[in-house]
Amino acid sequence: MDKKIKIGAAFLALTGIMFLAGCGFKQSGEKKYPINLEIWGLFDDSDIFVDIFETYRRINQNVQRITYKKLAPDTYKKELIEALASGQGPDIFLIQNTWLPSFYNKITPATPDILSEQKFRSEFVDVAANDFINQNKIYAVPLSVDTLGLYYNKDLFNQAGITSTPKNWNEFADDARKMTRTDSFGQVTQSGAAMWTAYNINRSTDILNLLMLQSRTKILDDKQARAVFDQFAQNNNENSFPGESALNLYTSFAKNSSPFYSWNKSMHYSIDAFSEGNLAMMVNYSWHIDTIRSKAPKLNFTVAPIPQIDEAHPVNYPNYWGFAVAKNKKADTVKMSNTEQVAIPDEVRIAEAWNFLKFLTAKPEAAGYDAALKYAEKTKKPAARKDIIEAQKNNVEIGIFAQQNLVAKNWLQVDPAAIEAIFADMINKVNIGADSPSEALKAGAQQVTQTMNNR
Repeated sequence: MDKKIKIGAAFLALTGIMFLAGCGFKQSGEKKYPINLEIWGLFDDSDIFVDIFETYRRINQNVQRITYKKLAPDTYKKELIEALASGQGPDIFLIQNTWLPSFYNKITPATPDILSEQKFRSEFVDVAANDFINQNKIYAVPLSVDTLGLYYNKDLFNQAGITSTPKNWNEFADDARKMTRTDSFGQVTQSGAAMWTAYNINRSTDILNLLMLQSRTKILDDKQARAVFDQFAQNNNENSFPGESALNLYTSFAKNSSPFYSWNKSMHYSIDAFSEGNLAMMVNYSWHIDTIRSKAPKLNFTVAPIPQIDEAHPVNYPNYWGFAVAKNKKADTVKMSNTEQVAIPDEVRIAEAWNFLKFLTAKPEAAGYDAALKYAEKTKKPAARKDIIEAQKNNVEIGIFAQQNLVAKNWLQVDPAAIEAIFADMINKVNIGADSPSEALKAGAQQVTQTMNNR
C-alpha cells in the first residue's frame, strides 16, 4: 500500500509539472531567449529556494539559471536603490509593504495575462491587495504576511492567578496592573506590560498605528493627500476624536500616577526585558519567537491574539514584504547561434520574471507543485495566501498570526521612515509632558501632510 501511495504521489507531481510546462511560458516573437534571473532577498537563506528554483527550471526551459542573494536588513534599501540606479540591480527583489509609493518608478507591474487582479484578490489576504495593487495593476506579490501578537509569560500569569489572556485593551491594562511589582522607592521591578513609551519598545509606532486603526481613525483624507488623524470623526453615531483616544490609550499608563502604571522610558528594551523574565506581556511580530528563544531558551512563554478595541470587528496591523520586478536593467547579452550575440529585450526579461513570481506565490492552476506551500512548510511563516492560512490556522506556533492576517489593515505611507519618526515623537512629547495628546496629534498630522506634499 505504501508503495502504491508513493507511485501515485509521484504521478500527480509529474503530471502537474507536465501541465504547467505547456502553459503560460511561451516567449513572444520568433526568437527564444535563454534567461537568467537574479533575486535579492532578506531573512531567508538560499537553501529555502533550491528545490523551488530547480522545479521551475524543469517547468520553464526558457530560464537557464536562477540565483538568490541574501542581503543585510540594515543596508538593504540603500544597496538596492544604488544598484537599480546603475542598471546593475536584480531582476526580482523584495519591497516592504509600505514602500510602493517610493518605488513606482523602479518597478513594473504584472500584465493581466500573467497574473490578473481577480486572481490576486481572490487568493491573497486583503491587506496585500491594498498595499500592492494600484490602479488595477499588481506591483508586488508576497509569500508571507505578519501581524502583531500578544507575547505573554505563562509563569507570571500563573503566579498572578490570571487564567486567560486579555481580549480587549481594558483587560490588558488590568492584567498589567496585577502583574506589575514595585520596590519601596516606587521603581518597577516587574512590569505587567511593555507599552506606553516610544524608544525602548520594539515596534512602538506599529502599536500606535494598530490602536488608531482599531479605533477606526481616518488617517488620510479621501484624496490621500492630507493627514486627518487629529480631526473630529463620527463613528457609529458616536462623536469623537478617535486618533486622540488611541494616542491617549497608548501613553496614559506610562504616568506613575496612573493605577495601571507598568512601564517607563528608563526600563530595559522590551525584547530584552521579556527575555529576562521581568516582563509579563509584549506586543510584537511572529519572527521574534525565535529571537526570544535564542535569548532565553527556558523561558515559559507563548503568543495570544492581539487585544481589540471592538472585539466584534477585529483589526490587526501588518509588517511584511513582497517580490517586485525591476523596470530597467542593463540587458544581458546571450549567444543565440554560432555567430549571433544579442541583448535580451527588457519586455522578455520582465515577462519571465513575472512568470516566475506567479509560480512562486500564486495557487497552481492544476494539481502538482505548490511553491508557496513548500515555502510555508520550510520557513513556518504565516502565509499570505488564504488557502494556506486555512491549513495553518490550527498550528500551535503561527496559527494565531496566520488567522490575524485576514483582518490586517494598513494605510498609504509615502515616507515610512519619516512617519515612524513622527509617530515616535508624538508618543515621546506626551510622555515627557511637552504636549497634550491633542497637541501632539495636530503637530504630527501637519508633519505627515508635509511628507505627502514632498512626494
